Amino acid sequence: MNNALIQKVKKQFIEQFITEPLLIFSPGRLNLIGEHTDYNNGFVFPAAIDKGIVLAIAKSDNNYSTVRSIDMDEEFILNLKNIDRVDRNTWKNYIIGVIAELLKKGSQVDNFNCVFAGDIPLGSGLSSSAALENSLAFGCNELFNLGLSKTDLIQISQKAEHNYVGVNCGIMDQYASMFGKKDHALFLDCKILKSELVPVHLHDYEIVLVNSNVKHALAESGYNDRYAVCQKIIEHLKKPSLREVSLEELNSLKTKLEASDYKKGLYVLQENDRVVACKNALKNNDIEGVGRLLFQSHIGQSEMYKISCKELDFLVDEAKKSVSVIGARMMGGGFGGCTINLVLKTDIEDFKLKISKSYKRKFNKDCSIYNVMLGDGTSVVK
Repeated sequence: MNNALIQKVKKQFIEQFITEPLLIFSPGRLNLIGEHTDYNNGFVFPAAIDKGIVLAIAKSDNNYSTVRSIDMDEEFILNLKNIDRVDRNTWKNYIIGVIAELLKKGSQVDNFNCVFAGDIPLGSGLSSSAALENSLAFGCNELFNLGLSKTDLIQISQKAEHNYVGVNCGIMDQYASMFGKKDHALFLDCKILKSELVPVHLHDYEIVLVNSNVKHALAESGYNDRYAVCQKIIEHLKKPSLREVSLEELNSLKTKLEASDYKKGLYVLQENDRVVACKNALKNNDIEGVGRLLFQSHIGQSEMYKISCKELDFLVDEAKKSVSVIGARMMGGGFGGCTINLVLKTDIEDFKLKISKSYKRKFNKDCSIYNVMLGDGTSVVK
């Protein structure tokens, strides 16, 4: 948790609203493995990280709510009696969506003032959106004594993204951000919303994230197209989700589906199996096995589900050339963002230097590199 960020948000709130706020920290997340499986009722393996959103919130005496983003240097007024999404792609729709979904649920939310900022790079695939949604939902729950469970809150955050942002996301991002635990990953069954905390001991290796600095805007990308393909497959088979589809059943559709759609369905089935294998490898201290699964996952994401891009493919190919890296793949919704790499601790600085130089030489732009720790989920800042 970034203490400087906490103090910055608190100071700005007090200067603007002349009152002590309730402070919430909500983390971003990385995902060890399991992309685009969550909205298919599958398995995922995320973890909360030590970067996130700090949100300050307090009740307002005005007949409106004021929300300020420090990072965007923007502010807007929210009328709780007349809530509607803003007709463009903006952070404001995440705020509007959370409040609208709370009100739909019958929660007694009154006017409030809110200031927030984060240290998650936007568009990096580390889920700044889920962190923002969760921070506001959690903050309102605390401030107005709504009595909602953490599961209620992540479902509100997810509905906000569906109904007000326009992204048919699964529940993984919100779940990991809310329920994360330091030094653990969450083996999450998205069908029943139950998770198993799995200790992450990488021994001689560390997680290094390399941001391609290709911004992905999921609402404007192929994310919803991938969702539609999965829906088409299960409609053919009259199944509730791809989780219930066997390889034999998928193969029975080969003549009815376009080859590209068949490959997307096959990717989801194979990725589900990889998530289970990754959990077992971690439990057995088979770190090299984890790495092999990451490389396999990237091939599926790039060649079958078609959610990579030339920059991400290049970063994974460069990582694969290094004897210091035992696994790498693109991470997140796709079309930009980060790669996750398992790098030998003693060689991290050398890895950073080499991959930065090769990326700059290839694309004439910089990548950004982050060391992240696995942290706790959304909470009140004491």
